[in-house]
Amino acid sequence: MNIRNITTRLLLLLLLVFPSTLWAGELRLSVAGSMIDVIKEVGGAFSDQHPEIRLLPNFASSGALAKQLAAGAPADIYIPANPKWMDFLIAQEIIPAATVETLAYNRLVLVGQPAVPVTEMNDLSSLTRIALGSPKSVPAGRYAQQAMAKAGLYESFLAEGKLIMTKDVRQALFYADRGEVDVAFVYATDAPLANKAKILLEVPQDLYPRVTYPMALTVAGADKEEAKAFLTFLHSAAAKEIFQRHGFVTVE
Repeated sequence: MNIRNITTRLLLLLLLVFPSTLWAGELRLSVAGSMIDVIKEVGGAFSDQHPEIRLLPNFASSGALAKQLAAGAPADIYIPANPKWMDFLIAQEIIPAATVETLAYNRLVLVGQPAVPVTEMNDLSSLTRIALGSPKSVPAGRYAQQAMAKAGLYESFLAEGKLIMTKDVRQALFYADRGEVDVAFVYATDAPLANKAKILLEVPQDLYPRVTYPMALTVAGADKEEAKAFLTFLHSAAAKEIFQRHGFVTVE
């Protein structure tokens, strides 16, 4: 038996033994880092219903993901933590504006060691190290910047070197959990991940825009049945229950 016949028979055998693996469609997700845990759980539930679809999630800050997509990185669905980066990709003609909708909402909180004396925003003036995601690329950091600015604190804190900029919201949380900073601005959904740090203050909603997670198909994903199936699942009662259990506010 020659090499060609052997190779052909092996390929036929693989098709018979592993058909779902070889025929599976791939779905690439670019998702804000603050949704790592919930999207992993939602993805698992989706995969139970659609074992033929292979999910390939990419988690990072919303700005980093947007820049990756603008540079040509592949993705079928984009879920940032701020509409600003969705607008950026719409302008780049990477996201069709007609596919954009709101997935969920979140809240901004201050976390730190339980003994840290913070009960209102002005109490931050007595602290020396305040962590937040870099406002240039991390939506949680941008919201924190807006809240401090409206409270009349941001510029003085920046000048005094009190602000510790992090690559994403999770890094800010870990700094507070290890006591390396006095407090950190994070999402309410991230706070339970800390071992020692606790929520000290829920940032007043009138100080910053509502934390909104939009979602959309990319131009590449607009015609993919796998992408449409995942968006349909995100609207399901099962997916909404998972989001709510993780602390997100879902959209009716």
